[in-house]
Amino acid sequence: QVQLVESGGGLVQAGGSLRLSCAASGDTLTSYAMAWFRQAPGKEREFVATISWSGGLRYYADSVKGRFTIFRGIAENTVYLQMNSLKPEDTAIYYCAAKVSPNRVSATGYDNWGQGTQVTVSS
Repeated sequence: QVQLVESGGGLVQAGGSLRLSCAASGDTLTSYAMAWFRQAPGKEREFVATISWSGGLRYYADSVKGRFTIFRGIAENTVYLQMNSLKPEDTAIYYCAAKVSPNRVSATGYDNWGQGTQVTVSS
């Protein structure tokens, strides 16, 4: 059981950057995998990136490899998504997610979700 609060969304021009934050509370994250998903209008939620809290193992969707970086701030119990070279097709509501998953990361199985933060990329 963990509560997640996202922040950092906004409007940015194509080619620009944003950093999203997801502050976690209610549980220690040592045995968790943390992830970012996104949902564009009319589409299902799409996996973006994940990181294991212990060890920092990462896994990215092909669509964001080389542009996005997921990282964690251990002291502040926060996971971040640094988004560079943003494209209009990155426009979506971005959700933070978490699951108990010691030593593993994957794109599925998340059962804790934040409220989402809107990212809009203009051309």
